[in-house]
Order: sequence, then C-alpha cells, then structure tokens
Amino acid sequence: MTETNTVPGAFQHRTVLLDEAVDALNLTGERANGTYIDGTFGRGGHSRLILSRLGPQGRLVAFDKDPQAIATAEQVGDPRFTIVHDSFATMFDALAARGIGQVDGILLDLGISSPQVDDASRGFSFRQDGPLDMRMDTTRGMSAAEWLATASEQQLEKVIRDYGEERFAFQIAKAIVARRAIQPISTTRELAAIVADAVKTREKGKDPATRTFQAVRIFINKELEDLEAGLSAAYAMLAPGARMSVISFHSLEDRMVKQFLASKAKVEQPDRRLPIRAADLPQPLMKLITKTKPSDAEVDANPRARSAVLRVAERLGAKA
Repeated sequence: MTETNTVPGAFQHRTVLLDEAVDALNLTGERANGTYIDGTFGRGGHSRLILSRLGPQGRLVAFDKDPQAIATAEQVGDPRFTIVHDSFATMFDALAARGIGQVDGILLDLGISSPQVDDASRGFSFRQDGPLDMRMDTTRGMSAAEWLATASEQQLEKVIRDYGEERFAFQIAKAIVARRAIQPISTTRELAAIVADAVKTREKGKDPATRTFQAVRIFINKELEDLEAGLSAAYAMLAPGARMSVISFHSLEDRMVKQFLASKAKVEQPDRRLPIRAADLPQPLMKLITKTKPSDAEVDANPRARSAVLRVAERLGAKA
C-alpha cells in the first residue's frame, strides 16, 4: 500500500511495510478503543491506517522532529489524533503530561523518509547538490556543515567508522580536515567529492559517499541515542498484551532493536540445584512475534524498501 502526499509540488512518499506493521498491532475488538503511539509520523501513512482502524474511543499520539512532517500532521483533522513536535525518545514524559501512563501499541518507523531524501535543500542526499544541513529538525541543533567545520580529525574518524561502518574512515576524516583548511565544506556535492577521492576501493553498485552520509546524518540527529531511549520508554509504556512494531533500515538500528527485544524475551535460568518452585521461576517480559521483510513486489515498486526489517514483540504479564 502506498501513501502519497497530494499537496502540489510535494515529494512523494511510499510507506514501507504499511499493512504488516499496523496489522501486527492487532487493533481488533476492545483493543480498537485503546491508545496507540506512532513514534515517527513522517507523512502519515502508518498514522492514517491506524486511525482508520481505531474505534470512536481510540486515541493516537504521534511524534516527529521534522517541521514539514508536523505541518502535514496538523492537517489530519481527527479529534482522536495528537501530534507532538519532538523525538519519540520523549514519549514517556510527553504522554504523562497528557495523563497517559500505558498504551496498547507502539509503532516506530526509523530512519529518514523519501521526502527528506528527495528535497535537495535538506542536505541528506549526495545525488543532488544542496546545503549540507542533514537536520531532521531544522529549528534546532547544529547542521552537518557546522559540525564538519569544527570536529577534530579523531572525532570525524570515529563517527564515520562507528555510524557508517566505513573501513576508510581514517582516510575520509583526514581528507575532510585537509579540505576545510582551504575552504569550508558547505554543500552535499563537495562532501561527496571529498569522500570519492579518499575511497579508493568502491563497493559494487554503491556510491562511495553512502556510508559517510549515513554516519553524519545519524550523528547529527542523535538517532541511535534516541532509539536506545525510545525503546526503553516504549517498553515501560506498553500495557500487558500490547505490541511494539519497529521498522529499521540499516544494520546498526536493526541490531539495537533485535538485541533489546531479545533481552526482554530471554530468561536467565537459575541454578538447577537450588530448591525453587516452578511458580517462582523467572518469566520472560516480552514475547517475540515476528520478523518480516518487504515482499519482492514491494521492493520492485519501491527499491528503497529493500533493506527494511520489521520486528514485532508483545509485552507479557497479567492484564489489569
């Protein structure tokens, strides 16, 4: 299923794993009148489908850092819907301020959206020239150009290596420092050219700047820090029987999601020699439901979906 922005001149966005992620929340029966969180509104594909399945007493609270996403969300016009201009990492406090302590399902669609990538003025893509910004929230924080102008060579290398999994991080960091000593690096094409010159061995079918742009974007937007905090907050807010659907697009995100959910589903077994009753044995906190990837048909229709992974888990425990 495709969600397309119909505003004239707007960028088209296809919501990845739309039905699969929302189906996994199990909005049926009494659950349709529960409270749900869409932690990454984007252009509203998941939110609109959730709202179509909510009952009259249901409620959906969505989050996004992008002012353009907030502008789109403000046009939803559904009294059951609330949008919060902030990271999903703040969901616990944001919902507590609205008198909500537990929710019946949470959906997180990580990474950046097609409109962000395709808008040259946002600076996310090396395929077209634009200002080197990369901020998801353009109202606050340091731009990529500002960070590249001030970061030490050691910090540049660490970010590019750790967040981009780039084996030529040392060479790229050195090239950035050498170039900025001559003139500022202010556009996407400039950064892409520096990386291309520094990376001598290229992966087949992949632009040499791919990993560096990913690394800088993740660092500038504190994506992994937000994900770590957001997963913990989401788990704390899930009611027993409620589910969490998380879509990730690169290995760093997916690894964090996989390890977090596995840690909640795993039970440390006590020493068998100890006299412990079966009723007192430790129980898992979550149940792993599914791992799903886009179908061949979805990838053919939207090549950007090819790396997506959906993981779903359910909070265990006695229902109130």
